[in-house]
Amino acid sequence: MRSLVMLSLALLASTVFAQDKPWQSIGREATPAEIKAWDIDVRPDFKGLPKGAGSVAMGQQVWEAQCASCHGVFGESNEVFTPIVGGTTAADIARGRVKNLEPGNNYPQRTTFMKAATVSTLWDYINRAMPWNAPKSLKTDEVYGVLAYMLNLAEIVPADFTLSDRNIAEVQQRMPNRNGMVFHEPLWKVSGKGDVSNTACMKDCPTEAKVRSSLPDFARDAHGNVLEQNRVVGPVRGADTTKPPRSAPVGSGPAPAPVVVAAAPAATKAATDGPDVKALLTSNSCTACHGVSNRIVGPGFTEILAKHKGRADLEAYLATKIKAGGSGVFGAVPMPPQPQLKDADAQAIARWIAAGPK
Repeated sequence: MRSLVMLSLALLASTVFAQDKPWQSIGREATPAEIKAWDIDVRPDFKGLPKGAGSVAMGQQVWEAQCASCHGVFGESNEVFTPIVGGTTAADIARGRVKNLEPGNNYPQRTTFMKAATVSTLWDYINRAMPWNAPKSLKTDEVYGVLAYMLNLAEIVPADFTLSDRNIAEVQQRMPNRNGMVFHEPLWKVSGKGDVSNTACMKDCPTEAKVRSSLPDFARDAHGNVLEQNRVVGPVRGADTTKPPRSAPVGSGPAPAPVVVAAAPAATKAATDGPDVKALLTSNSCTACHGVSNRIVGPGFTEILAKHKGRADLEAYLATKIKAGGSGVFGAVPMPPQPQLKDADAQAIARWIAAGPK
């Protein structure tokens, strides 16, 4: 009997050890090509920066075609995005510290070039995330050119400058806030001593907070209800902008009910009768700028319908605007053209808007 028990235990142990890593049968190791496609970050020491070059003039052409619709022709941006340039001076470039960021200065807006300490950060972000509706679509030389144009707008490089992997380190020495980055050792250095002595703790703290900025009532719901635009998982919840702002501190009242977005019922072929419009909107990044009923960068689709409802040529007009782009109809923010759309797809989107977007 004892031998049988020992044998059973031995078999159980061997089974456990054989199954102690069940995840080994899930997936596979990434190939070198797959790793290379993701390993595109550029460090402050410029490790990872690809070879290439782009002039200010070339960058301006790319900028006006693909960047200006959100960031303005001169980096002034629009009502959605904050300005890229402004707030820096020749004195800041000389000393590497932005005066307007120091205590006591009340510059109205913190721009990108006021805050950015490393030019590699700008190169890396443009390369991996821009343009918003087609990230990673810029060629390497175009990234250099766009960054050169931005640097020229900030008066860091002259108008005839060509930025390249060979001279970008020299440009770093002219970044207005290059000496403004604070290195906190416990956060960055693994072997560093943690801040456990509480030497940075505050004392005599004020018991009441003072609100230094607020959102005007007319702008509170300008881009749709923020609460409905948050993911339904996780701790972050946006304010319900359809209601007045809180009069009591956050957390003192009942928690808002979670917003649950019900899945749309599957459409029949007869109902769609053509391309999947929702898929077209997603694949062409239309929803990055337009909500169904809420404004994001551009107007919501229902707002577009309301603006033009009653036109005899509504579908043809909308299809043309979708392909050609334009500005002035809904304000100063232009809509970039969408030449990649097939005529049939543009007409399908126009038909969907004209029928009442849902």
